[in-house]
Amino acid sequence: MKPLFLLLTCLSLSSTAAEVALDIGHSRNRPGTISAGGVPEWELNLRLAEEVASHLRRRGVGYRLIGADGNMEVLTERTALAAKDGLFISLHHDSVQPDWFAQAEHYRGYSLFVSRKNQQIDQSLACAKRIGDRLIGARFQPSLYHATPVKGENRPFADQGRGIHYYDDLAVLRTARQAAVLVEAGVVANPRDEMHVTGKEGRDRVARAIAEAIVDCLQAMRTYSLP
Repeated sequence: MKPLFLLLTCLSLSSTAAEVALDIGHSRNRPGTISAGGVPEWELNLRLAEEVASHLRRRGVGYRLIGADGNMEVLTERTALAAKDGLFISLHHDSVQPDWFAQAEHYRGYSLFVSRKNQQIDQSLACAKRIGDRLIGARFQPSLYHATPVKGENRPFADQGRGIHYYDDLAVLRTARQAAVLVEAGVVANPRDEMHVTGKEGRDRVARAIAEAIVDCLQAMRTYSLP
């Protein structure tokens, strides 16, 4: 049997169009934030993507895992690989501004991002709303602090109640050729939120909610495209 990471790499390199591309944020060499428990974000993103993929398989949804080998560092290569796929979902875990680390326990919850420079912004926002609804239905709450008017934040709300922000120049959202949403599953700089979204039960609830929302998005996109 192939090791899991090799299997995921093979899936990532497939040239066949998939219904959804699951983009695993960051890489081994540039792993993103380090969680309160000392885990690189890329590893958390990979585990979440595997869980989302598992739920999609059960629902018969075709997916592509991007960045599963940990070596993909050029962001535009990610969106180029997914160019023919139906939907692009980038999976991440969140941190806080360096000046806020001492109060990290006050920050928790998920955040969703879309880009107005994406050519499918209407579908992107519609899909983000479905992800927000599913996460809220799974008893998660939006973090909201990314709208704080300080350097490094100040991301305007697209939908405050659902925790959706505009992040227009975020590369994977801006260059994706299809509807695209970036998900920050939780604030892993906060030890309690880290356990809330990365523990076995919590990660499964996050993944299930995202997978169900992906199904919702795909169904709505098919309906929208009918003559």
